[in-house]
Amino acid sequence: MVSNPGRRTALLDAGIEVIAHLGARGLTFRAVDKEAGVPTGTTSNYFANRDALLRALSDHVFVRLAPDPEVVAERLSGEPSRELEVVLMQDIVDRARADRAGYLAMFELRIEAARDPELQEAFTARYRANLQEITSAHVEGGFPGDATNALLLYLAMSGLLLEHLTLPGVVDRDEDGLRQLVRDLVVALVPPR
Repeated sequence: MVSNPGRRTALLDAGIEVIAHLGARGLTFRAVDKEAGVPTGTTSNYFANRDALLRALSDHVFVRLAPDPEVVAERLSGEPSRELEVVLMQDIVDRARADRAGYLAMFELRIEAARDPELQEAFTARYRANLQEITSAHVEGGFPGDATNALLLYLAMSGLLLEHLTLPGVVDRDEDGLRQLVRDLVVALVPPR
């Protein structure tokens, strides 16, 4: 396997774009090569097979969608509150709007994992760890509520993002309406201090 971290990242980003536009079934080495603008066969030099590419994409999508650590640190320097939770959830929606392809790819990867037991096992471990990290940050960070509130917020935001990014006309909201919807969701799920 070739070792060029920059090229590998570019191929993974291209893979995310392919999945977002064509679905996981459209993910081929040739499609990734074309999206990345590299010679045919390049992707196969970095990934042994399609499953290896899917696993790498599952990890990479978390890296790609992660918030800027400096922004998170600044946000978390404030007092943990329901209002701060609103800001954090609105940040997630803003990042989803800014990288729609990344979030669509994440949803597609989850659906692909539902069809493949080996991928499902790997993806479940990754998503479970993410949920545990989110729950710990909520509870240990001193936000109002408990682990159940964190879980409900995670599930509600996942559903909101899926709805907004795939069928935005179902819950037809402009940007201000979407921000209000996020606020309403947090207020409904996170108790006041």
